[in-house]
Amino acid sequence: MINRSNEQYREQGLALIQKVPTPITPVRMDKETRQITLAYFDKKSTVDYIGAVQGIPVCFDAKECASDTFPLANIHEHQYVFMRDFEKQQGMAFLLIMFTARDEIYYMRFSELDHFWRRAEEGGPKHFTVSELAPAYYLPRSPGILVPYLVGLNRDLQTRED
Repeated sequence: MINRSNEQYREQGLALIQKVPTPITPVRMDKETRQITLAYFDKKSTVDYIGAVQGIPVCFDAKECASDTFPLANIHEHQYVFMRDFEKQQGMAFLLIMFTARDEIYYMRFSELDHFWRRAEEGGPKHFTVSELAPAYYLPRSPGILVPYLVGLNRDLQTRED
């Protein structure tokens, strides 16, 4: 869904976002088809997507959650650090979280993730719940774009400017 949305945004000239491939090391290959049949992850990846929206550098990761409680363990420390450092370079970092039981997608600003991350580091809950999230950042259903994350990004930009 996100990949298709990225294509549509590119076609409309609104954004250029690329999926970041996960680096792997092949262990075994099928000699006839030359396909990898066994591999392991080479190193820690950063985030799922990176690119630019109207001249603004963006990076984001996509997550999925089947319940109303999202464990912070689903976000790796190296991802959090990359997003934090990306923000320090004047980029915009965020998460897209699909709450599958609710069939809702949430745009989580990095500042919000940072709040929950620091709270956990200080001994607080190592999760957050949907009741703690800002209702304005649930992405609306759109007939044209499957995951209209630019709606969340625009709201995020407005918040930063205020």
